[in-house]
Amino acid sequence: MGITAEQVLFWMFAVPLIASAAGVIAARNPVYAAMSLVSAFFWLAGIYVLLTAHLLAFVQIIVYAGAIMVLFLFVVMLLSLTDAELGLEKITALKWVGITGTIGVLVLLVSAFVQSGPRAMKAVGEDFGTVRAVGRILFTQYLLPFEATSVLLLVAIVGAVVVAKEKI
Repeated sequence: MGITAEQVLFWMFAVPLIASAAGVIAARNPVYAAMSLVSAFFWLAGIYVLLTAHLLAFVQIIVYAGAIMVLFLFVVMLLSLTDAELGLEKITALKWVGITGTIGVLVLLVSAFVQSGPRAMKAVGEDFGTVRAVGRILFTQYLLPFEATSVLLLVAIVGAVVVAKEKI
């Protein structure tokens, strides 16, 4: 049982992904947490590329790392929190329980993954993950949920404008 290049690349993307996701949780400063989240988005896009889902990888970078994180950073900058407002972080007993529980679950998952051994991957079609294949499925099989999501987003935008509008 040899180690393949795909396994090496997966772990090269997975370990920094987990580290940057932990940075999102552990960072006390919201700007540092947001930048750790951007890093996690990029590492996740690398894993999508390994899965030959190139469209998802580019959408991950453009939409999430680009647009959503800019929005998050604008909100964080508008709040303009100072170090005095953030306060000192105190590690309580409940946080220790959460930390040890999370480490225990991660150890359990990694050991189950290692013990299961390699599995044969199903062959995918030639156009798997392409824009054409995703568009075909999106506008045929999932047309109703796609349109329902667009209507929901439109209602959310109208609601945000109504809430933000000043009373005359």
